[in-house]
Amino acid sequence: MNEFLADNEFAGVVLVRKGDATVFESATGLATQRWGIPNTIDTRFDTASITKLFTAVAVLQQVERGALDLETSIHHYVDLADTTIGIGVTLLHLLTHTSGIADIVDEEAGEEYEALWARVPNYTLTETKDYLPLFADKEPVSAPGVDSEYSDAGYILAGLAVEKVTGLSFRQYVMNEIFAPAGMTDSGFFDRREATPKLAEGWDQAENGTWASSVFATPPIGSPDGGAQATAADLVTFLDALRNGTLLNAEMTEEFFSPQVEHDESTAFGFGLEFDLDEDGSVRSYYKDGVNAGAGGILRHYYEHGLDVVVLSNSEEGAWDVIRELDERLGG
Repeated sequence: MNEFLADNEFAGVVLVRKGDATVFESATGLATQRWGIPNTIDTRFDTASITKLFTAVAVLQQVERGALDLETSIHHYVDLADTTIGIGVTLLHLLTHTSGIADIVDEEAGEEYEALWARVPNYTLTETKDYLPLFADKEPVSAPGVDSEYSDAGYILAGLAVEKVTGLSFRQYVMNEIFAPAGMTDSGFFDRREATPKLAEGWDQAENGTWASSVFATPPIGSPDGGAQATAADLVTFLDALRNGTLLNAEMTEEFFSPQVEHDESTAFGFGLEFDLDEDGSVRSYYKDGVNAGAGGILRHYYEHGLDVVVLSNSEEGAWDVIRELDERLGG
């Protein structure tokens, strides 16, 4: 695997664990193109949409405590008067990508993040509520519960519901109720505009070979749909904390690790997690991947091999060849 990483000039970390045993780990490439500082196994990376796992757990924790109800309209928790978000949209729809609401940017429909940042400067999005005007007045793409279409906007609304019932900011809630009890000591929501130790900077390479920082191509700090930073080891620690009942009770833990809705013939959506299905419908692996400007990666568990796999890169395209290679080696 080391030769493959070198041949692909991979910038990031790879961690493969079986239980408490490390099967493989590697850190290669640069944490910053500007200063030439190398990545290490302890470098913290932007997890992009892997962050949605923390949002899902936060919601389920509040369901356990009776503060939230998955079957209740999101209007009950978030002031959505005079928006196009239907009264029939529930937290269950939002977490399983079946709400039918319009997304922040619909790339399949030809929308582009570059156009969004030209209209709404990325540095103005620092609180969860700042995202609401980006999608709340768009026409829905389908009725709630009809189609499964991946949605960042749904997780923004879920995060707002957590903020409403806890009185805490989403980031503070996750730090207090997920990162701390799980033992994720190297994880957080760090402002990309500030100097933070052991934090990889996002850089993407243009066709002419030049590198550009992603600091103006993504919001400066994470939100419920993406952008928390973590080490590879902390992401495995998170899975362990879920599997051993530290973060959720037995009922919610079982639900979290179960497919909820079929997305297509080979994929099902859960509460944040996605499930890779074999031809007979059995689950081959569960995972959450993420991609953003200057970030890409995956957190995955393979049932047959009992392996946890983490790949994190500080470039948008950097992780995917490595992810595909590992999946192929593990029988994909």
